[in-house]
Amino acid sequence: MNDFLNEFNFEKIGRLLLYDPAQPLLFNTGLFFMLFICFMVIYEALRSRQSVKMIITILFSLYFYYKSSAECCFILFGVCVSDYLLGRWLHAADKDWLRRSIVGINLVVNIGMLVYFKYFNLLARSWADFTNGSFDTLDIILPAGISFFTFRSISYIVDIYRRDIEAERNFLNYTFYLTFFPPLLAGPVVRAKDMLPQIKSNPQATPEMIGEGLFLIMTGLIKKVIVADYISGNFVNRIFDNPSLYSGFENMMGCIGFTIQLYCDFSGYSDMAIGIALLMGYRFKENFRAPFKAQNPTEFWHRWHISLSTWLRDYLYIPMGGSRKGKYRTYLNNFLTMVIGGLWHGASWMYVLWGAYHGALLVCHKAISKVYRAPEWLRDTFVLKLANIAITFTLVVIGFAIFRADSLSTIEAMGMQIINDFHASVAPQFLESYIMIVLAIGAALVMHYTPRKWTTGLAEAYISVPVVLQGLALALVIFFVIQASSSDLVPFIYLQY
Repeated sequence: MNDFLNEFNFEKIGRLLLYDPAQPLLFNTGLFFMLFICFMVIYEALRSRQSVKMIITILFSLYFYYKSSAECCFILFGVCVSDYLLGRWLHAADKDWLRRSIVGINLVVNIGMLVYFKYFNLLARSWADFTNGSFDTLDIILPAGISFFTFRSISYIVDIYRRDIEAERNFLNYTFYLTFFPPLLAGPVVRAKDMLPQIKSNPQATPEMIGEGLFLIMTGLIKKVIVADYISGNFVNRIFDNPSLYSGFENMMGCIGFTIQLYCDFSGYSDMAIGIALLMGYRFKENFRAPFKAQNPTEFWHRWHISLSTWLRDYLYIPMGGSRKGKYRTYLNNFLTMVIGGLWHGASWMYVLWGAYHGALLVCHKAISKVYRAPEWLRDTFVLKLANIAITFTLVVIGFAIFRADSLSTIEAMGMQIINDFHASVAPQFLESYIMIVLAIGAALVMHYTPRKWTTGLAEAYISVPVVLQGLALALVIFFVIQASSSDLVPFIYLQY
């Protein structure tokens, strides 16, 4: 018995369960897999006891957040209390000035947190550079996913102000909504008007929802570990770290590789978040809809990170005037929305530049669409669609190179290599040296461009098979994921936002 206890290292397990900045509790870790199974056993056992089940879920969600951001979980809980009280106050207020003031308080709290945690060092350093002063960067710990739960908080209060929803009277319901762990760290940006009604109904996962959820978890794991992590560590990072050491062709492939990496990493997280929520009985809206099939920049943003783009539309673009104040004001609103969306991603002027780049693309597309249309004989032809997709994809790749680069000098170096030192003749050598990278990128693109009905049919086929076969397929995917995963944990890219 003593030998067993010695083997069972309680101290090691204790360290594993405590906060470790190098080991966050992510969907693609074995620790999460084990803890989630234990949680689901308790969750299902409490199926008929809604309040207790909700408390257990809230506690698990706060622990999940603690494993990523330590004591910042108290900030998250504080936002829950603030939103609940402000929402009740706003619902009871009958004077316009008071209602606007309450919304203002919520904005000050949430935007104030974003400014301090995400942008204080950037703004202070930029001011010091502008005034030829000095500034010692503060050691500010960025709470994981702060941009996501603050956006959910703002939309809740604004929706009450617009009288689209009523304030939630049950504090437990609201806390469950804001802390719910699947979308907590990297989205989707779930809105209260979509989720609170589900919470109140005490949903139960149907066999179809469980099958769909497991299918999404599998696709998310494949995207994240087998594609995104592999091409990142074995190719993309090398190119962006030293672009001048590689030919223009290799730099081009590095830009394409990062675009695929980012998509598989981010959409993989969304797939897993939506899938985990389905296992618990909750359904979120789709967050990615094959964005590289877009035929223009506007359509791209209707397909990429849909929950964020629609949030920016509803709570930023439309309040600024949207398209209601003339052509040029519409262009300005589009541009400013994308610049702010770029800044939302983090404390770097490169993100602002990326947002401005996409804002300019949207303005150019809308302006050109008003004065030019393809000849009627060419419209809706495969050739035109293919050309539009290729052009849009190229523009998106350029944008994501800006998004990934550490500085303008990196972009300049990559651009000079591509323009002056392309050397397409290295393609066969590149293929030989990076055959697995090429296969990973190629497989990701092939899966992406397959007709939607094929993917839907595959999901329906998986859902229809017996549970034993579903479990076997999941076990096989997990096995291959373990084989493909690196020894070091690779966090999801959007955890830093």
